[in-house]
Amino acid sequence: MTSDEVTRLLRKAYGDEVETVMNYLTNSIVLDGVRAEEIKESLQADIQEELGHAEQLGERLKQLDEAPPASADFEARQHSLQPPEDSTDVLSVIEGVLDAEEDAIETYRALVDAAREADDPVTEDLAVTVLADEEAHRTEFRGFRKEYRSD
Repeated sequence: MTSDEVTRLLRKAYGDEVETVMNYLTNSIVLDGVRAEEIKESLQADIQEELGHAEQLGERLKQLDEAPPASADFEARQHSLQPPEDSTDVLSVIEGVLDAEEDAIETYRALVDAAREADDPVTEDLAVTVLADEEAHRTEFRGFRKEYRSD
């Protein structure tokens, strides 16, 4: 029903979503300044959605008789989404979010293809749904970037 590639991508996506939750939470706490408020609010709202993605991916892995990765299996990769040294450097957080969203989009597109190849329509449907959410996040943060670059 499924393939090793589908499982690998589900596990990668799960870890990426959990890492995103951690980084969004941290950045929503540490950013300072009036201009940071809208970004902090957006990150806080996205935390729940990203956590929901992780839950869905974990449940799908369980359905495929696999376990989602735990912290010992985790390797942090979102270097550009680390909190900035200057807590008012909102643009660096926006750029980090865009990097994370691009990576997520790439992963979900690969998962769609792998699931289709493996004749796994349930995983394919899940990947398409989450892909749409990630593309919407990217669009929102592209707008934020335009705003910050025009100042």
